[in-house]
Amino acid sequence: MAFNDLLEQLGGVGRFQKAQVTLVILPLLLMAAHNTLQNFTAAIPAHHCRPPAGANRSGHREPEAWLPRDPQGRPESCLRFTSPHRGLPWPNGSEANGTETTEPCPDGWIYDNSTFSSTIVTEWDLVCSHRALRQLAQSLYMVGVLLGAVVLGYLADRLGRRKVLILSHLLLAASGTCAAFAPSFPAYCAFRLLSGVALSGVSLSSMILNMEWMPIHMRAQVSTLGGYTYSLGQFVLAGLAYAVPPWRHLQLLVSVPYFVSFVYAWFFIESARWYTSSGRLDLTLKALQRVARINRKPDEGAKLNMEVLRSSLQKELSLGQDKASALELLRQPALRRLFLCLSVLWFATSFAYYGLVMDLQAFGVSIHLLQVIFGAVDLPAKLVCFLAMHRLGRRPAQVASLLLAGVCILANGVIPQDQTAVRTSLAVLGKGCLASSFNCIFLYTGELYPTMMRQTGLGMGSTVARFGSIASPLVSMTAELLPSAPSFIFGAVPVAASAVAALLPETLGHPLPDTVHELESRRRGKARRQQQEQQKQMVPLQASVQKEGWEH
Repeated sequence: MAFNDLLEQLGGVGRFQKAQVTLVILPLLLMAAHNTLQNFTAAIPAHHCRPPAGANRSGHREPEAWLPRDPQGRPESCLRFTSPHRGLPWPNGSEANGTETTEPCPDGWIYDNSTFSSTIVTEWDLVCSHRALRQLAQSLYMVGVLLGAVVLGYLADRLGRRKVLILSHLLLAASGTCAAFAPSFPAYCAFRLLSGVALSGVSLSSMILNMEWMPIHMRAQVSTLGGYTYSLGQFVLAGLAYAVPPWRHLQLLVSVPYFVSFVYAWFFIESARWYTSSGRLDLTLKALQRVARINRKPDEGAKLNMEVLRSSLQKELSLGQDKASALELLRQPALRRLFLCLSVLWFATSFAYYGLVMDLQAFGVSIHLLQVIFGAVDLPAKLVCFLAMHRLGRRPAQVASLLLAGVCILANGVIPQDQTAVRTSLAVLGKGCLASSFNCIFLYTGELYPTMMRQTGLGMGSTVARFGSIASPLVSMTAELLPSAPSFIFGAVPVAASAVAALLPETLGHPLPDTVHELESRRRGKARRQQQEQQKQMVPLQASVQKEGWEH
């Protein structure tokens, strides 16, 4: 509790905490835009084959005479007749229509630009046989997020939260802007991958920097504030995509603001807790005294000196000898148990979440409206999650959010496909629960890991989550075999993960652990208390048995 006491002594939640938390969280407003940007920049408009160049002059009811029809009477998207059809129109795919020889679209496609004036799909013809390339771009973005979680998470524990956050803002601004001017699809994919790397660094470093500057009683509030900011970003994305349909302009709009955050991030104060655990007590003193001045507590700051810090922060100073290697998560038994359980939670949450939110066109309604609804459901869902975390604890909130999400998705698997309103409502409710799960797991993970492993642990959790987001498009492809298969898979995984969440310890009201030894001590202390309770329960039972023996 030593470091928390120092924060309270220097003003608790003062002007510094309010200002820095606000400025750190503000860029998270566009995180949702980058994560789900391809719902709009890679939307697939209605399209059909382009007739031959001289079709309009041939006199055979061109260009319709070249277009076969599907059973609903719409032009086929990926086929055209090899010669103009000379019969009557075929509104429902007549036999005559089926007997004509067809071919793929050698002259390209004509797209319906009424909703999307341009997307990467229309610019680079990512349809029909090239349709998988659209998913490749999103998968590469998620690969970048995975790489960023590993690399930047490790660097933040080695170099500091502030430095990695500044670098991440610059990289996201530059790579996102370059993606808007990409001359080819491979170049676009490369810049999107770099954007994923940067976004992971922004997310993780922002969460940790805020958490380590806040007193214990405010950690849940700050985590929830970050989650709400992300949710509001979904409204921002829907508004921007509606107002600015061209994909290059939209890509630019969500990237340029990070140049501004890159500039003001230089004024952030590095985590004093990280300075201490890195053995830099002189920098800890400077940071704390600077915070005291900003919080209008100069007298309290003047009381601090190297001797006071050494006596107060002996435990934190010992962390300078610890190694923040990801391998430590598997070497140490206490860390290994946390890592395995948390990995299941991260994977399940991301797996089901992106299975729902990255295919808005499948619901058959306006994707701008659905984007707003998906963002709106987060507001009450995260409020309920916050109240549950604050009143009941982190573990019950995590278990409930995963379990309810899984049940909603599983229910979607048994509801008929024509019940669009019911299916959409369940999907929205499930998405709200998964958003709450994300909100909870960020805080829960940060509170479970010790200081020198906190950023690495969050980075590894985010890494496992990216595997879930990469796997979800592959699972969606099982709908070709069985339409309800994705719902059963996306629902079963979070239900199973909710059982794993019940195995984790509660962190509500507990100080942040600083060492692995603390984790082991808490675990042994819990086991000892449980053993004592069992012994207390056995005493009346033994007395009752003895009394019965005497009576006999």
